[in-house]
Amino acid sequence: MPRSLWLLIIGMMINVTGASFLWPLNTIYIHEHLGKSLTVAGFVLMLNAGASVIGNLVGGILFDKIGGFKSILLGIIITLISVVALMFFHGWPTYMYLLIFIGFGSGIVFPATYALAGTVWPEGGRKSFNAIYVAQNVGVAAGASLGGLVASISFNLIFVANAVLYAVFFFIAFFGYRNIDASKGTQTSILEQKTVVKNRTKFNGLVILCIGYLLCWVGYVQWPSTISSHTQNLNIPLSQYSLLWTINGALIVCAQPLISLFVKRFAKSLKKQMIIGFVVFIISFIFASYAEQFSGFLVAMVILTIGEMLVWPAVPTIANDLAPEGRQGFYQGFVNSTATGGRMIGPILGGMIVDYYHMNLLFLIIIGLLAIGIVTTSIYDKKIVVAEKRDQEPSGIGA
Repeated sequence: MPRSLWLLIIGMMINVTGASFLWPLNTIYIHEHLGKSLTVAGFVLMLNAGASVIGNLVGGILFDKIGGFKSILLGIIITLISVVALMFFHGWPTYMYLLIFIGFGSGIVFPATYALAGTVWPEGGRKSFNAIYVAQNVGVAAGASLGGLVASISFNLIFVANAVLYAVFFFIAFFGYRNIDASKGTQTSILEQKTVVKNRTKFNGLVILCIGYLLCWVGYVQWPSTISSHTQNLNIPLSQYSLLWTINGALIVCAQPLISLFVKRFAKSLKKQMIIGFVVFIISFIFASYAEQFSGFLVAMVILTIGEMLVWPAVPTIANDLAPEGRQGFYQGFVNSTATGGRMIGPILGGMIVDYYHMNLLFLIIIGLLAIGIVTTSIYDKKIVVAEKRDQEPSGIGA
């Protein structure tokens, strides 16, 4: 991998480590420390994710227009100001307002980073996006592990640690990213293009693919929202719940050789890789629905991690393959906004179902949504394949 990609990997790891001090504990803090219901907690997380959706789209557009360095730096500055303010003002409703700004700022960073990774090492294919994905999960493992420990001492220290790590990320980006900006290479401004999407068929295929991606995130985000509260009701210590995320991140890093071997033998196409991942997600939620002790949730988390290792890196890779020249930022922004949309819908949906019905119904609904995701993943490229065959026909006749 080129040096420029390593800088992106290190920056992403520190970025997510800082975020992971807080995000798995948001629901617990709002519900137990601020005294709000799960529905209110879900609504706050929905606002945070909604701001991230806007940030994702803005970040993707800014990448195509002004380049990766300026886009990422803008997102970091917005987030850093917000997390510093959170150190001093974390009561209600200020906590909610600052989470919205954090969501918007961090939302700008992610698509710009993914688009930059795809352009600095185009020959790397899925390896570039998988490397960023692994870096994210190293951050998740480190942040969640330390976050649970720090939170058991004082939640105020969580806010301090979050701010310090974002400050470190700012300096890495400021001094390290200015010389790897892809806007100096093949990128072109979207304002110079006559249409928003050059290839409508491919974009429609991406939309269909992202429907399943969104539904998958609706299920996944139950772990840091409703399932986290569910574990507390089962008297599972907060430190053990945080340990689940540590195992999640550690497994993603350590199991990469096994997953690579599996993909080469059994899931050679990205579509097959995603479909298998959806099936694994379903199995995970079946196990979680029966879990009553830490060991049960541990098994479910291990299975869940295998599923996400198959699904999460595949989608940005497909988006990069489908994107017309100069639109990588927009396509990555769309993918990230879809994931964030799932994170926006998931907590409020899950919170309402648990508040008014019960956890078992939530698990059944999530399994149904994942089944729909299998269908959308299976059909997303049908028209694309037909269009490509049609384009090849004239050259075949001429030959």
